[in-house]
Amino acid sequence: MLNVLRSWIHRYFSDEEAVVLGVLLVVAFATVLTLGHMLAPVIAGLVLAYLMQGLVGALERIKLPHLIAVWLVFLMFIGLLTVCMLFLAPLMWQQVLTLFNELPRMLVEWQSLLLLLPERYPQLLTEVQVLRGIDFIRGEVGRYGQIMLTSSLSSLPLLLSLMIYLILVPILVFFFLKDRQQINDWLSGYLPHERGLITQVAQEMNVQIANYIRGKAIEILICGVVSYAVFAALELNYAALLAMLVGISVVVPYIGATVVTIPIALIGLFQWGLGDQFIYLMVAYAIIQALDGNVLVPLLFSEAVNLHPVAIICAVLLFGGLWGFWGVFFAIPLATLFKAVLYAWPRRPATLPVVEHVG
Repeated sequence: MLNVLRSWIHRYFSDEEAVVLGVLLVVAFATVLTLGHMLAPVIAGLVLAYLMQGLVGALERIKLPHLIAVWLVFLMFIGLLTVCMLFLAPLMWQQVLTLFNELPRMLVEWQSLLLLLPERYPQLLTEVQVLRGIDFIRGEVGRYGQIMLTSSLSSLPLLLSLMIYLILVPILVFFFLKDRQQINDWLSGYLPHERGLITQVAQEMNVQIANYIRGKAIEILICGVVSYAVFAALELNYAALLAMLVGISVVVPYIGATVVTIPIALIGLFQWGLGDQFIYLMVAYAIIQALDGNVLVPLLFSEAVNLHPVAIICAVLLFGGLWGFWGVFFAIPLATLFKAVLYAWPRRPATLPVVEHVG
C-alpha cells in the first residue's frame, strides 16, 4: 500500500511547480470557503471590474490615457447604478409585495380547479389531501408575505449591509480598474521565479473567466430586456419581476429556465386562463429560450471550454452549495479551472513493478 501511495505522489507531485500550484489552489479555495461572507464586497467589486475591464481596454486602444478611460467607465457604472437604485429596485420591490399580497386570492380562485383533481384522479388524490395542501400553501404564502412586508429597508442590519455594498463596491471597482497592473505585479512578487505552469494556467483562466463573466452579463441583460418587452406587449402582470427572473435564470444552465417557467405559467394561467393569450405567452417564452440556447449562447461563449452537461450540473450543485449565488455564478469557470489544471498538470510516467522470473 505504501509503495502504491509513494508511486502516486512521485507521479503527480514530483514537479515543484505543480506542488506550488496545488498549494495556491488549496489556500484560495479555503480562504473563499471560510472568509467568503466577509470578502463578499471584494468579490463583487472584482466581478464588476472584470465586466468593465474590456471597455477600459477598448478606450485605451483608441489612444485614451489609462486614467481617463478608467474615469469614463467608472462614471458610466455609477450612472447605471444610480438608475437601478432609483427606478428599477423600487419597481421590483413593489411588484414583489403586490405579488405576495395577491397570492392568497389566487389560491382561493384556484381552489375550485384543484378540487376537481380528486374527481379525475381518485386513485392518486383525495379531497382531504387537496384541502390540506391548499391550507398549508396559504399559510406559507401568508407567512412569507408578512416577512416581506416587515423586513423593509427600515431594518438596521439590512440597511447597514446595503450601505456597505453601495460605498465599498464602487470604491473597490475603481481601484481594481485603476491599479490593475500594480495589483498583478504585487501578487506576482510573492510567487516563485520559475512559474511557467502557474502562468500558463493563470493566463488561460484569466481569458476564460473574463469572457464568461462579460458574456453572462450580456446574456442576462439581453434575456431580461427582451422578456420584459414581450411580457409588457402581452400585458402580463408583474412583467418587470418575471423578466428579472428570466434574466437571472440564465446563470444556472438547464435548471434555471425550467424553474422560471413555473411562475410565468402560473401567473399567465391565473390572469387569462387556458385562452389564446396564455398560449401566446408560452409560445413567446419558448422562442426566447430557444433563441437564447441556440443563438445567443453560441455567439457569446464560442471560445469557452466545452464541458459536459453532467459536469456543469454537478459544478452548479457543488459550488452553489458551498458559496451560494456566487458559487452558482462561477460554477462553470471553476469547473473550467479544474479541467485546465488537470490537463496542464505535469506527471511522470508510471513506473512498472519489476517482476522477477525464477529460472
